[in-house]
Amino acid sequence: MKGILYGVGVGPGDPELLTIKAVKVIKKADVVVAPKTEKKDISSALSIAKPYIKKSTEIIELTFPMLLNKEKISAAWEDNKRIIVNLLRQEKRVVFVTLGDPMLYSTFIYVQRLVAEYGYPIKVIPGITSFSAIGSRLNYPLAEGSDTLCIVPATIDEKKLDELLSTSNNLVLLKVYKNFNKIVKKLNKYQLINNAVMVTKCGLEGERIITDLKNKGSEEVNYLSTIIVRRYTKDKIIT
Repeated sequence: MKGILYGVGVGPGDPELLTIKAVKVIKKADVVVAPKTEKKDISSALSIAKPYIKKSTEIIELTFPMLLNKEKISAAWEDNKRIIVNLLRQEKRVVFVTLGDPMLYSTFIYVQRLVAEYGYPIKVIPGITSFSAIGSRLNYPLAEGSDTLCIVPATIDEKKLDELLSTSNNLVLLKVYKNFNKIVKKLNKYQLINNAVMVTKCGLEGERIITDLKNKGSEEVNYLSTIIVRRYTKDKIIT
């Protein structure tokens, strides 16, 4: 038997939104690896997957520092790679759980590249994205007909963000917690503020749906927050 690495998307937050395949893979895992940031005591992805992890399964939480330059891998990333590769050498079924989908702005993308050179099989199980869950939660189409839909990390270059806000039919703005106030100003500038909604912790305890972004207040924006914007809308945002 040869070790195998699975990248499993656990979706936006609700444990019931995992796919049947994701649940099966998690239940068969020898080891579940869960990423967390320096600022968090526990892994969000692990909390979501927990109901499906067997008591006999080993759980390892690894801290992955957020790097601006992903080509420059820190010592922490190298240590984490060694841990995962060592598990694979022991012929373990290693399941790396990640929020949303493993192939969309995910830590697993970089883990996959680091481990691939060792020749172990790697399989990816897709997950439901935060914006798909938000569209369903609000009964609010993300795109229809010949609409375009842009998925944008709100941390991108300001010039590029202006270009997308001025031309796209529909946008999904991810990672808005880092520069929420700037995003609100941009939405005002392009007269999109009234067609925007932010959902925080979609499907989880403490979920918030904010349709009046101009008057949201000054409290810190949660990490699990996404804004969807439609330039032209026939549908009222349903809350």
